[in-house]
Amino acid sequence: MDPSLYHKQCHMEERCEKYEMCPMVIVHRIISGKWKILILWYLSNKTLRFSDLKKKLPDVTQKMLTQQLRSLEEDNLILRTVYPVVPPKVEYNLTDLGKKIVPVLEMMYNFGVDYSKAYNENM
Repeated sequence: MDPSLYHKQCHMEERCEKYEMCPMVIVHRIISGKWKILILWYLSNKTLRFSDLKKKLPDVTQKMLTQQLRSLEEDNLILRTVYPVVPPKVEYNLTDLGKKIVPVLEMMYNFGVDYSKAYNENM
């Protein structure tokens, strides 16, 4: 094993002695949810309104989309901006913290492309 990988593994194990403090557990808690990764992915490209997200995620219910957006907002990954106009206008975009996950999402996307090619999955 590469010594630098061994050191990294030991460091990761040390940080994960307390389960709830393990960085992977924290990330899993934040982005787990059927729609969160896709919401973050779509918001990585531009600011979107609720109706835009609903169109991009046709299988999600309005209630579930609302719950997932609230959760991402509570975790400071997205920002919800309400404009004082009639009819109401609400937009969602990534926070600075949320933007830090974009490279991870891009790697996941690329893995999906590679996987679909290797296993003839439809994209």
